Amino acid sequence: MTSFFRMKNVKILHFPLLFVFVHACFAQADFAPFFYDNGPYSYNGNMALFSLSEDTAVGTQIYCLNGSDPEGQEVRYGLSFDPGSKEYFRVNFKTGNITLVEKLDREKHDSIDVLVSITDGQSKVVERVTVFVMDANDEKPEFQNMPAIIDVLETTESGSTIYKVEAVDRDTGSGGSVTYFLLNPQTSLFAMDRNSGVLRIKSGETLDYEKTKTHFVTVIAKDGGGNVNGKEQFMSSSATLTINVIDAQDTPPVFIGTPYFGYVYEISVPGSEIFTVVAKDGDVGSPNPIQYSFDNGDDGVFSINKTSGCITLLTHPMYLKREIFNIKVKATEVSPEGRLLDSGVTTVVIRVVDLNNNPPTFYGESGPQNMFQLTMYEHPPEGEILRGLKITVNDSDQGANAKFNLRLIGPGRMLRVVPQTVLNEAQVTILVEDSAAMDFEKHQFITYKLLAVEIDTPERFSATADIVIHLLDTNDNAPKFSSEYYIARIPENSPGGSNVVSVTATDPDSGPWGDVKYSIYGSGAELFLIQPASGIIYTQPWATLDAEVRSKYNFYVKAEDAEGKYSLAEIFVTVLDLNDHPPAFNENFLEKTMVIGAPVRIEAVDQDAEIPNNVIEYAIMKAEPDNNIFDINVDTGEIMLKSYIKSMAIIHNITKQSDCTWSLVVQARDRGQPSFSTTAVIKIDITEATQLSGGPLGSFLMQSRNNPLQIVGLLAGVISLMVVVTVIISTATFMRNKKSNRILPNRRVRRRKQDPWNLSNPFKKPENPAEKFRVEEEEPEPEPEPEVIVENVNYNNNISNVVRYWPSPPRAPCPPPPPPPYIQGERHWSIPTVSATVAIKPKKKPVMKRQDTVNLALVSELKMRLEQKKMLKH
Repeated sequence: MTSFFRMKNVKILHFPLLFVFVHACFAQADFAPFFYDNGPYSYNGNMALFSLSEDTAVGTQIYCLNGSDPEGQEVRYGLSFDPGSKEYFRVNFKTGNITLVEKLDREKHDSIDVLVSITDGQSKVVERVTVFVMDANDEKPEFQNMPAIIDVLETTESGSTIYKVEAVDRDTGSGGSVTYFLLNPQTSLFAMDRNSGVLRIKSGETLDYEKTKTHFVTVIAKDGGGNVNGKEQFMSSSATLTINVIDAQDTPPVFIGTPYFGYVYEISVPGSEIFTVVAKDGDVGSPNPIQYSFDNGDDGVFSINKTSGCITLLTHPMYLKREIFNIKVKATEVSPEGRLLDSGVTTVVIRVVDLNNNPPTFYGESGPQNMFQLTMYEHPPEGEILRGLKITVNDSDQGANAKFNLRLIGPGRMLRVVPQTVLNEAQVTILVEDSAAMDFEKHQFITYKLLAVEIDTPERFSATADIVIHLLDTNDNAPKFSSEYYIARIPENSPGGSNVVSVTATDPDSGPWGDVKYSIYGSGAELFLIQPASGIIYTQPWATLDAEVRSKYNFYVKAEDAEGKYSLAEIFVTVLDLNDHPPAFNENFLEKTMVIGAPVRIEAVDQDAEIPNNVIEYAIMKAEPDNNIFDINVDTGEIMLKSYIKSMAIIHNITKQSDCTWSLVVQARDRGQPSFSTTAVIKIDITEATQLSGGPLGSFLMQSRNNPLQIVGLLAGVISLMVVVTVIISTATFMRNKKSNRILPNRRVRRRKQDPWNLSNPFKKPENPAEKFRVEEEEPEPEPEPEVIVENVNYNNNISNVVRYWPSPPRAPCPPPPPPPYIQGERHWSIPTVSATVAIKPKKKPVMKRQDTVNLALVSELKMRLEQKKMLKH
């Protein structure tokens, strides 16, 4: 109001009378704005007695200033802090909403002084309020005296207090209360009072410096919990207390390095040091000095240094009345004041022994000896005594000085010595332990070292002697081939006496036992001979090898020494095929009928056994009356018209002749080296396809004779149609019977014996001229032996199926079997015209021989056995 009146005074200086009047009017009408006082628990008003939790998030709207102006003018709000104070809040001057802008911490500031103001633009009211910050459980307990290191005497009684832990939590209420716990209390020697923090030794437990010198105890301080951000939270801290155990004088002295043994030798003199005992105070933390003395058993012939523990001899060894002395030595602690404290006792065993001045010595029949020899046959029985070796060993010392071990050092474990431990003297026996290793072929001389070494003496005296054995040979080996099987190849038609293969077997035995004699036997050996001394296998002088008759031979070769010991190897001989047969047609003049669009086939046979000698190529050498009308398949021998010839009219235009007969000269040539060939004259009558009797069905079968899938599809369609019709009729009959509610009688179904299917054309007339071109073949009856059927693939040549039997297993050579018979098979098809019928000449060689399969199987099995033996050897 003061500023307002100043403004009025400034503006109305020139009108003194009017100013008095206006001043009076405004003084009566303008009142200052004011805050609402809604009490301490309200969130709007003037913030009087307002409290706020310290975990309130920054950015939270915490209060709303609320006031009014008596004149109803719009009010604005303000908020400020004392100079230098942190500004925790911000106010919206229009709405009065107060927002927290700084993080609260009750432990630093538990109250905040704020100046809040309200103004209507003319008058402004300012009030000072205090905002109280309420506690949240956001502080951990803090240890005041930890971590710490303390010393505790090991004699402290159980239950005694050894430390008091203090921790403070700056929170208020339950969040400020602290309780104490130990980590892993079950394994600890200590216990903690949870309220006071007092640490004690557990009842029944004691500290032992000799077991554990330092203990590490982890203490956990935990508050009583409180709310933080609307959730209950417990806070805790941990620290480690290190407890050093202080040693106390409670353990007697302990001797080091027991048991104790000393020796008096025959050359010892009075004053000689025999042994020194060492003892230490069991209280290693603060040990006392040790004093040594004899308790009993010294017999007055020994003395001991009370400080060092050294035992000495007082008299000459010859005056000692006993061989063994058991002396009790006492070690006593001496306090700093000189008092004798705890003591310990141990036993020192002193033995009077002879001086070890004689090594072991080996003796033969004539005195000391360091080499022994023996001649014997190889492979003596295991356990046999080598009686030719007469060995004695002796040590002249007495007692332990005369005790020594015997052992043999040499190749392998062929021999064994008995006894292995000797006292003073013993007769030495050599036994055979590994008979197989005593092999003349490996070792003609066997040398061993016989070693005698003292056992319990410091000097470890020793002696050696050589054992030399001369081995004599026996016939203990059978001849052995250089290979378990031999594979040979020889060309057919080789003259008699031709070399096939040379085998080699060796016998490592000496003399006549090492001479080897060879022989052969087996079902395939009739055509071969072997030289008994050299092992060269050759053919019989009269033998003739023919790959077309038999291409594989296998038999056995035997290597035998003078006493009949032998071994076997298997021989595999392959007769290599030579190109010694030219191709041959069935006849030199053939007649064929060709239907336009269908090929005719000719065939030649080469009786050679292997490819490429029996692979035939065909070629047209000459054709009359025109040489450019036919093509021939080089591999199959199929002759066909040129692709542009589709009808007889084209042929007539080419030849200008009424008849359509051609003469062809066809050559068949094999691929061997050298190559052979032969020719044949083929007469071909060309005609067009005519419709078979039977109407469309016959024509369809004729047109589809080269595409059997069309015929199969037609038959499948007809059968499917019949099945569908049958199902429909059966379903209709069933439904009709069901509606009439009739019970049908059971009928017995009798099966008629059906005739074999005949696929001949039912529409064919017997008088049809094409009937004469129908060829019927009967299928062969099943035989007990497996057979190979060579199917007739040239339908224009009336050739029946050829049945060939597998040959029997390999046996002695015999004349070739007679040609297999031809068995007619049934096949129903016809062609329009045929000028001639050609029968295939039976082949001399079957397509596949069982003998070949057997030989291959034998070779495979033999190779597998060899691989298995090699793996076992490795």
